[in-house]
Amino acid sequence: MNLSKPLDNASKLAQLVEKKLEDYYKIDENGLIKGKTQSQLLIIDRGFDPVSTVLHELTFQAMAYDLLPIEKDTYKYKTDGKEKEAVLEEDDDLWVRVRHRHIAVVLEEIPKLMKEISSTKKATEGKTSLSALTQLMKKMPHFRKQISKDLALGTDAEGQRVKDSMLVLLPVLLNKNHDNCDKIRAVLLYIFGVNGTTEENLDRLIHNVKIEDDSDMIRNWSHLGVPIVPPSQQAKPPRKDRSAEETFQLSRWTPFIKDIMEDAIDNRLDSKEWPYCSRCPAVWNGSGAVSARQKPRTNYLELDRKNGSRLIIFVIGGITYSEMRCAYEVSQAHKSCEVIIGSTHILTPRKLLDDIKMLNKSKDKVSFLKDE
Repeated sequence: MNLSKPLDNASKLAQLVEKKLEDYYKIDENGLIKGKTQSQLLIIDRGFDPVSTVLHELTFQAMAYDLLPIEKDTYKYKTDGKEKEAVLEEDDDLWVRVRHRHIAVVLEEIPKLMKEISSTKKATEGKTSLSALTQLMKKMPHFRKQISKDLALGTDAEGQRVKDSMLVLLPVLLNKNHDNCDKIRAVLLYIFGVNGTTEENLDRLIHNVKIEDDSDMIRNWSHLGVPIVPPSQQAKPPRKDRSAEETFQLSRWTPFIKDIMEDAIDNRLDSKEWPYCSRCPAVWNGSGAVSARQKPRTNYLELDRKNGSRLIIFVIGGITYSEMRCAYEVSQAHKSCEVIIGSTHILTPRKLLDDIKMLNKSKDKVSFLKDE
């Protein structure tokens, strides 16, 4: 069992889980637990990757939940003058087929599926119809999110280093078509990209953008261990080179959690950065983790996966849809290891910023807090 270094929450939870496992071993009279699949549980605090929480994601599910009023996995829309609703659920073949794909691919695929279903007269009654997905895509605002990727990565689409991030940020802040939430997200990406700013620069940004009432959406990230105004300049951790994996220029950002998943599977995690709660990794059967990835179909788990390992990742403070997608992608790439990701809740950028704003308020008003 591993725990991350920055905050105490992960350590406390890891120790609690370890204690529960020890108690469970004591009542295991038949020794059946020892025969379970060898697994590893990683516990991470939300501050490990702030960028992925506010970046505009361009895969279908993450983009839809970011930009549209989807409540409890239900999207309401009007067609032919009637209001309808579509439930975006796990056993809907069409939704599962397109949800992790880049929006550009989905835009191309939907018309083809429309023709296919029309020619074969297939029905999708009770499921997410193609009409619903088409309406959902029409409602998405037209986004040019090259800027946000440049701020997050510090490089442009050609791989050239962005010499002055402020010059990239200013057009967003001056654009009257962007609401305060989008501007705050851009400011945060700028700060995350340069690994913190000065108090003077932060005050100037907040004043010029006129977001004084929402300034806690920026300042309160310090409660999660994210440097907003650090005492000294800090170096950014190195990232894997994934340029060969990029299909679209606007998909250049990869959540940190994918690096962690791959390193854990390949036994490359630094034990100093990821100390074990006990010296020997605990045997874990995964039944206690909350899985945020799709439910397995009847033929989903192959024989080698049944006999393989299981990586369970729990993030304290919420996970994003892009991080859930990473668990799916890594599971597909490593057939001998199933990746299960879970958290206290699923994040969307706007709801997250509302939570962040309340971090310096009373604890009963927020969904997560670092213990003071």
